[in-house]
Amino acid sequence: MFEKSTWIRLPRNVVVGHGVRSEVVDVVDDLHLQGRPLFVTSPTPRTVAADPIAADFEAAGIDPAIVTIEKATFDAVERVIEVAEAEAVSYLVGIGGGKAIDIAKMASHHLDMGFLSVPTAASHDGIVSNRGSVPDGDSRHSVAAEPPLAVVADTGILADAPWELTTAGCADIISNYTAVMDWRLAQRLKDVEYSEYAAALSEMTAEILVDNADLIRPGLEESAWVVTKALMSSGVAMSIAGSSRPASGAEHLFSHQLDRLAPGTALHGHQVGVGSIMTAYLHGGDRGIWRDIRDALASIDAPTTAAELGIDDETVVEALTTCHRIRDRYTILGDGMNERAARDVATKTGVID
Repeated sequence: MFEKSTWIRLPRNVVVGHGVRSEVVDVVDDLHLQGRPLFVTSPTPRTVAADPIAADFEAAGIDPAIVTIEKATFDAVERVIEVAEAEAVSYLVGIGGGKAIDIAKMASHHLDMGFLSVPTAASHDGIVSNRGSVPDGDSRHSVAAEPPLAVVADTGILADAPWELTTAGCADIISNYTAVMDWRLAQRLKDVEYSEYAAALSEMTAEILVDNADLIRPGLEESAWVVTKALMSSGVAMSIAGSSRPASGAEHLFSHQLDRLAPGTALHGHQVGVGSIMTAYLHGGDRGIWRDIRDALASIDAPTTAAELGIDDETVVEALTTCHRIRDRYTILGDGMNERAARDVATKTGVID
């Protein structure tokens, strides 16, 4: 008998397609949101999407407040909270990549008000998930929050985003393979809470991208559509699980450690993709799926080696041997790898020379 109730919070509306940027006012009306919104954006997304959406709101008789952030930091979250309180807004709209959306998500959680997600790049699954991720010094914190009330994803805008952001989003999704492997391992060895449904959804999402990797190409709205659907499915899997487990395992620990050791060198999605190659090898050896992961990443122009990340071999080895200390989350890394083992897996998978 189940003794604990589970609340699964998901977006009420998901609107994906060409030109749907112009439908944000309609989505707000459908949600019966009243009052003044606060748009949270960053410089480029403001020009591409936030200002045109603001014009749509003004035409409807609504004057949105706008705050433009430069970096995703806890100070930026505090700034958004202060502006929201000073402007007496009723809800938030995150418009941009992961940076603006995560800041809006975390601020809205603190303010206990709803927010909408309007992504301008398909760079990671935070566009729909109930987790916010913000750098703090030389580390990164993943914080529980509420998922968006709605997601409005304009595939025309997403297809025009820098290609490397899209490939980072793809790599982030492909890494779900190893995240779920780690989750199952932790359930068997540490009896952590596990959801078969969330795990299956996360794996299916990764399979969609691996199976369609050769169809994902720059500038194609069809590609933006496939990637966006996959990112949303991954975010929903996390909401169902009530944690980031379906999409975050040892490959994410590796990426977080790279953020400390080589901050700003590579994109998060690209780092977890390379991490997933190595952790897949640890799970299955030469018979595992690590080659399928590597080949899928290569086919979409995502990095598969340390050199392509712009990171030296020794930093990769150091990250592998120390990343298990970042958080109390059991993965294939257990209580850590020694240097020889780390160098061996990185060499056998071609990540380092």
